Amino acid sequence: MNKKRDNIIAYIVLAILAVVFVIPLTWVVLASFDSNATLAVSAPNLTLDNYTEVLTNAANLRSFGNGLLMALGTSIFVVIFAMLAAYPLSRFEMKHKKLFMLSMLFMTSLPITTVMVPVFKIFVTVDLYDNRLGIILFMTASSMPYAIWMMKNFMDAVPLSLEEAAWIDGSGKLKGIIRIVMPLMLPGIFTIAIYTFSGAWGNFFVPFILLSTGEKYPASIMLYQFFGQHTVAYGTLAAYSIAYAMPSVILYVITQKWMSKGFGMSGADKG
Repeated sequence: MNKKRDNIIAYIVLAILAVVFVIPLTWVVLASFDSNATLAVSAPNLTLDNYTEVLTNAANLRSFGNGLLMALGTSIFVVIFAMLAAYPLSRFEMKHKKLFMLSMLFMTSLPITTVMVPVFKIFVTVDLYDNRLGIILFMTASSMPYAIWMMKNFMDAVPLSLEEAAWIDGSGKLKGIIRIVMPLMLPGIFTIAIYTFSGAWGNFFVPFILLSTGEKYPASIMLYQFFGQHTVAYGTLAAYSIAYAMPSVILYVITQKWMSKGFGMSGADKG
């Protein structure tokens, strides 16, 4: 009876949480198809005008391209550098390794606002201000501590004996990483890539501070265009929000089949 009661309570709590998340999403979906959308959730007079207005606007398309460039560039750099940094932490016995790992974990808790003033000064000094490459490099650096921590834990699950067998066959360390470690770590790599992409894609503060040219703004900043001084274009805002969420959703769907497989290394180093 106690177990049944606990299950009922758990389902009630989950249902309440689901309603809290579903109602705003329902409004976004319905409002995106309503040319006269308001804050109230109502049945829309179905139209694609909002999507047409958003997706045919050259500034919006350019902002999506800028955002994809920054998010994909950040994800690629983070995965590569985190892999190289996590390898010695996972495979070698190093002095003060635990202190180093805890220091990286501490750095992930620092709010980004605490470093933006010196970063702004550095960017102006080295001529990286208003430069999309500078944004990619900074977001890569700020994502590295948590990515290295996660990558190291994923790499620990790959048996070292598999690499040693590859070394005996003539492969070097780099080939061992590419041919042995990376294929077995695909779930972890995709997890880190998606986490990094979502963080970079949704980052508003960093590009807002470090970019000054409107043509270089990513999609996260262009959300401002739908807010007037006294009015809000709810319909086009909702359509833009749906389009803005699609890259992360598509990336998750594409990589889900690899992530759902797990590591699958049980007994891989035996025999």
